[in-house]
Amino acid sequence: MAQQIFAYILHKNGVADDSALELVAAAKKIDAGAKVTAIVTGTGAPLDALCKEMAASYSSVWKIDNAAVAYPNAEVIRKILVKLIPKGSILLCPHNTFGMDLAPGLSIKLDASFVSDVVAIEGIDGSNLKVIRQEFSGQVSTHILCDISNGAVVNTRPGSFKADESKSAGGAVTDKSSEAGDLSAKRRYLELVEAQVGDVDITKSDILVSVGRGIGEKDNIPVAEELAKAMGGDVSCSRPIVDAKWLDKSRQVGTSGKTVKPKVYMALGISGSFQHLGGLKGSPFIVAVNKNVKAPIFQVANVGVVEDMIEFMPVLTEKISESK
Repeated sequence: MAQQIFAYILHKNGVADDSALELVAAAKKIDAGAKVTAIVTGTGAPLDALCKEMAASYSSVWKIDNAAVAYPNAEVIRKILVKLIPKGSILLCPHNTFGMDLAPGLSIKLDASFVSDVVAIEGIDGSNLKVIRQEFSGQVSTHILCDISNGAVVNTRPGSFKADESKSAGGAVTDKSSEAGDLSAKRRYLELVEAQVGDVDITKSDILVSVGRGIGEKDNIPVAEELAKAMGGDVSCSRPIVDAKWLDKSRQVGTSGKTVKPKVYMALGISGSFQHLGGLKGSPFIVAVNKNVKAPIFQVANVGVVEDMIEFMPVLTEKISESK
């Protein structure tokens, strides 16, 4: 294919975001034989180490080392990408708060197509890229033809593409710092304020029993706590539970809550909106329990149970206790 494919790599102090290897998989859905270039910005030794790490998964890595991008400022990075990316290229980046800040304006600057929150890629059809998005909280899948004749900026939903762990690319790192151009910006990074952990740090839990709107009322929360105790895990929740003030904000999983990486994630009465699933990283074993057989959560679950969670929880708790 004519287009070059690039991936913007998010990281925190040299630790790559989970999306870094997901973007490799997404690129291969566009073109299985594509030579994909990773673009990594930052500064110092952590940046150098990350570039070497990414070279194992990408055909080439472009490094931009500058103090102006020590923190990922979308305004500055947009300038860099406009300067470096050839016209007609395809750029992949994650659909998160940073990606939503970066991508729309970048597509305008590049005079390229833009499609956001992509959950699947079906490949190239002529001058179009066939992708799938989800609408109405995942109830409907929308098939889209994205015109890539002038290139495209594509935001992929975190967790939708299985990370490519092959690490067999053997790519080379090229320092593009001198080509970055003007990095002045009207906004600047001040400080990072870490959210309070709360009584339980769900980001460290290997097992999470997560409750959603299906819990019905606050008095049912202890039933979920008993199940979590039997499983050796902790209770987390979706946003409606926090909005109702039934659990603390520190227990919320999702794009507006905590990002978690459990080994087992039990979703009880949770529909499975992309805002909630955006808080799940890694490859947890997902067990979904929901009365609605069409709930989007079943599309990502390893095990799905169509049942009333209020009736299901005490039965499972009893069975686990018996097995011990």
